[in-house]
Amino acid sequence: MPSKPAPIKKAAGKEPAKKQEAAPEPAPEAAPEPAPAEAAPEAAPAEAEAAPAEAAPAEGEAPAAPPAEEPKPPTPPPADASLCSSHAANNNANAYLTSAEAAEAAPEEPKPPTPPPPPPKEPTSAPLDLFVEDKNDTSVSIIWSQPEIVGHTGLDGYTIEVCKDGTEDWKAVNEELQKSCRYVIKNQTTGDRLKIRVVAVNAGGRSPPVALLEAVLVKEVADRPKVRLPRFLRQRYVANVGAKINLTIPFTGKPKPVVTWTKNGQPLDTKRVNIRSSDRDSILFIRTAEREDSGVYEMCVKVEDFDDKASLILQIVELPGPPASVKIVDTWGFNVALEWTPPTDNGNTEITGYTIQKADKKTGDWFTVLEHYHRLNATISDLIMGNTYKFKVFSENKCGISEDATIAKEEAKILKTGIEYKPPEYKEHDFSEPPKFTTNLTDRATTVGYSTKLLCSVRGSPKPKVQWMKNQMIIGDDPKYRQICVQGICSLEIRRPGNFDGGVYSCKAKNDHGEATVSCKLEVKRKFLSF
Repeated sequence: MPSKPAPIKKAAGKEPAKKQEAAPEPAPEAAPEPAPAEAAPEAAPAEAEAAPAEAAPAEGEAPAAPPAEEPKPPTPPPADASLCSSHAANNNANAYLTSAEAAEAAPEEPKPPTPPPPPPKEPTSAPLDLFVEDKNDTSVSIIWSQPEIVGHTGLDGYTIEVCKDGTEDWKAVNEELQKSCRYVIKNQTTGDRLKIRVVAVNAGGRSPPVALLEAVLVKEVADRPKVRLPRFLRQRYVANVGAKINLTIPFTGKPKPVVTWTKNGQPLDTKRVNIRSSDRDSILFIRTAEREDSGVYEMCVKVEDFDDKASLILQIVELPGPPASVKIVDTWGFNVALEWTPPTDNGNTEITGYTIQKADKKTGDWFTVLEHYHRLNATISDLIMGNTYKFKVFSENKCGISEDATIAKEEAKILKTGIEYKPPEYKEHDFSEPPKFTTNLTDRATTVGYSTKLLCSVRGSPKPKVQWMKNQMIIGDDPKYRQICVQGICSLEIRRPGNFDGGVYSCKAKNDHGEATVSCKLEVKRKFLSF
């Protein structure tokens, strides 16, 4: 038996020493699993209570050398060395048995799954939309958009590189990665032409660069170009076929901008469209507009590296063609149902309505029955029984009505039916009434020798007979008086009245249902002569 006690409070790291000491005893030589290390501390308290004196040396000998090395000479044992040795041997044997039992009883722990390898680090795609935002005599401001594909590695920043035009000596101008998508390249020499590119950087490396299409001249622009598109051209400009197009678009910019025009992204046809540009405006001129001239015209003004663009939509329209087909769907009673299809040629603009006309076969005269009609079917009513009708339809758009119409191939005949018309019976209204004056006579005053007139109005059915009286005496056919009665308006004219023509005048109206009388007083004043 070895003289040193085996370490029991230590974990799996101390187990090689236990195997070396327990070699003389018959025991399996399999290496203990981590489970016996858990069982060993359970037995440790009991042994610590039984032999506290021996625990200290055991702990003191914990840093024992591995089995491959030569063992150190033993420390001299205390006075009761024999007693300690026996206790240590018993504890060592018990600990070894407990570890072996625990190793047999404890099941093996499942090994955790192997994690998948991390994906490879890849750089991003190239940044997008690099262009010059501003510049002066010593600096250039650029902006761009972040890459379309960033990936799982992320984006750390951007590197801005420049080189002089005609060389390939690219140099980074930012010491640290630029986080934003805008950068000002400073401390440049006026007049230099610089090529500029931007590279995105992440853990996967550098992305493909995005570069300006042309080198930038480091020089301040006096006045950036700007197109002043008139308000009426900001919407669709519509003109008729054959019209003259003369559009003036002003602009600003110094020095004189270079003006270019395109139609639908293609160069203009100089045989059809003429462009005249000055320092302040550009004129688009078409002598005779055709439908082929319709499209999107774009004007671009450029001063060095700066430009401005404006677009206008030109639409050339004309009268539409007639509907493709017209047919009679049904005929019943005094009605006919029609249907038609839109025209194949709408005149380069939308169809706004239709005009339907009918014609009697006997006369052949066409009459309009519906105008500005929006549907593709209609019902024509109030046709004459026994007649045969034809129908035709015109198309309409912004320019007007189509020159030709489409006539239905079929004819609609309104058949006679045994219908007997019975007019309703109406009770005649009795309009008879006695005379009644609606306007009375009014008192009047006149001067000797000046004619005057008395007026009143009367109604009645049948027409009443009117008589004029003076002081209750019928005037009759006296030529001094003129009597008129028209549409119930009665008048009595007294010609050159004298002093004795004054009095009470009455108008009497009489018919079969009664009579009525109105009166007034006439005063004739004397004429005074001045000396």
